[in-house]
Amino acid sequence: MAAKGILPDHMISELAASGGIRPARDFAPDQIQPASLDLRLGSVAYRVRASFLPGPRTTVAGRINDLKLHEFPLTAGAVLETNCVYIVPLQESLALPPDVAAAANPKSSTGRIDVFTRVIADRTNGFDRISAGYAGPLYAEISPKTFPVLVREGTRLSQIRFRRGQSVLDGAALKALHDKERLTDDADADLSDGISVGVDLAGLGPNNFVGYRAKRHTGVIDVEKRDGHTIADFWEPIAARADRSLILDPDEFYILASKEAVQVPPDYAAEMVPFDPLVGEFRVHYAGFFDPGFGYAGAGGQGARAVLEVRSREVPFILEHGQIVGRLVYEQMLAKPRTLYGMGIGSNYQAQGLKLSKHFRV
Repeated sequence: MAAKGILPDHMISELAASGGIRPARDFAPDQIQPASLDLRLGSVAYRVRASFLPGPRTTVAGRINDLKLHEFPLTAGAVLETNCVYIVPLQESLALPPDVAAAANPKSSTGRIDVFTRVIADRTNGFDRISAGYAGPLYAEISPKTFPVLVREGTRLSQIRFRRGQSVLDGAALKALHDKERLTDDADADLSDGISVGVDLAGLGPNNFVGYRAKRHTGVIDVEKRDGHTIADFWEPIAARADRSLILDPDEFYILASKEAVQVPPDYAAEMVPFDPLVGEFRVHYAGFFDPGFGYAGAGGQGARAVLEVRSREVPFILEHGQIVGRLVYEQMLAKPRTLYGMGIGSNYQAQGLKLSKHFRV
């Protein structure tokens, strides 16, 4: 029986070399991450009337023709307005082997500026999931929710993982790994169905902040600009309260941090998944890939907080310190990556605490 697990960086390169990944142009030097591949926007964007799924008998291109309002080039850059829906063909297409499937997610920096992004494939009934053996193009659905954003051809908003079979750790295997590697600094962590992740509302750092709330009616965020924007122009800091609680206002966007510091050992990857959609009137953004080496001491980490992108729904909702908001699910790698997260590859969030996206000057 073939080994199961997530393909590491060198196996992603081999998959591309054998024709399983078909880029329109050569990969950028840092495009392959330890356990994922960044996906690049193509040269044209389509504004469409509504989000859609193609279904089992339809292509994405066919649905774009039915729903597009207008199209425009991205070669010189273009601003995507809030609460509009855009479809952009990606530079990477696939011809996967019959035993390799894929899953996509927004990049961390995309989630932290509240850009709702999903990957769509032809003849599918779901977002961000590509069946084993899929051959065809990929598209990004993009809808900025809080800030207008400037993107270009080649901008990377999403990332994709490739896996052979399913290798998610069950409760017993996760406990054994925790006993060996200490995956979280929470001595009472629930390991039955992934590591439970709570929210920190006690305050972090010298300013005793618990998070940031996004401002309304801001300028444009250039997603290619690192350290290119002033925090105060886009965010209001939130100080800790004496009762260690926070009222989420409806339709506001917050950046918070986990109470626990976590780490991902070199032979594993992790993903943040919702704890339970029935526990409260809020959602935690689903930008949730954690690469091998995230927070890992051997890669310069010593544990790192998970940053949480949180939005309340229709009613105000009170969060309490330590309230569970997500689960960190671990999965076996097919092999150890050649390079770990944080080891000289420009990783932005190693050993992080409460941290905004890379676009903002500290």
